[in-house]
Amino acid sequence: MTIYTPWRKATSFLAGALLLAGCSDDKPTKAEKVAAASVPGAPPQAAADEAAKGAPASNVTESNELIEFVYAYPKEAAQIPELAKALDSDRAAKRAALVAAAERDRTAAEKEGFPYRAHSHRQAWQRVTETPRFLSLSAEIETYAGGAHGMQTFDTLIWDRNRRKQLKPLDLFQSGEAFDAAIRDPFCAAIKRAKAAKGMAVDEAPDSVFAKCPPASAQTVWLGSSDGRYLDRMTIGIAPYEIGAYAEGSYKINVPVTGALVKAVKDEFARDFLPIR
Repeated sequence: MTIYTPWRKATSFLAGALLLAGCSDDKPTKAEKVAAASVPGAPPQAAADEAAKGAPASNVTESNELIEFVYAYPKEAAQIPELAKALDSDRAAKRAALVAAAERDRTAAEKEGFPYRAHSHRQAWQRVTETPRFLSLSAEIETYAGGAHGMQTFDTLIWDRNRRKQLKPLDLFQSGEAFDAAIRDPFCAAIKRAKAAKGMAVDEAPDSVFAKCPPASAQTVWLGSSDGRYLDRMTIGIAPYEIGAYAEGSYKINVPVTGALVKAVKDEFARDFLPIR
């Protein structure tokens, strides 16, 4: 194993936020402008703070003719033994799955007489924010399985210090349906603006798979904080093929934490949220 610098830096998130700041004819509201200033959910200084900390606490890479594997997580996660153990277990499972698929495909390639292309899995967890109760992490994942192109996906988690338990952001809400109902309008409007910023028209043909705005709860949700005290920022990661062709790439949609959204939060967590005023 050797030390590897993650292929994605926090500035990639900043690029996404700047992209979403671009305006179309559908101008964003004041609340949405505030939300769009986040780096998904993190305070503006987060990128600089993360860069100043240096390499992540756990950063493993393996590169050979069979696979390329990268898995990293920051020191804030490593400082929580239960979370570090869970991430180490996830890393081992991801590597095992990668090796199994790669060995199977290499055997098939040799049998059929065509070149084998090394499979890869690259995943870097980064700190979104910390509050007295929560540590929020985001991950960008790049995979390649020998086809025409690779794939990008996202992941998310929240560590609840009070319960000493790993959660998903949606666990903090009453239900996926309540979450979707609270943010559907600003989420769908933000998607249209993000697509317009890329020069992509929204496909509204009745028979198009991309005609409808997808449920936000089916995407990757990152929760963040502007002040390190309350959860008041949110970004939703959308992988390729979800709202457009592969060529469009992924999207990071900033959505305001409104009073309506906070009303959808479970009572246990309501005091940890602060809506935009």
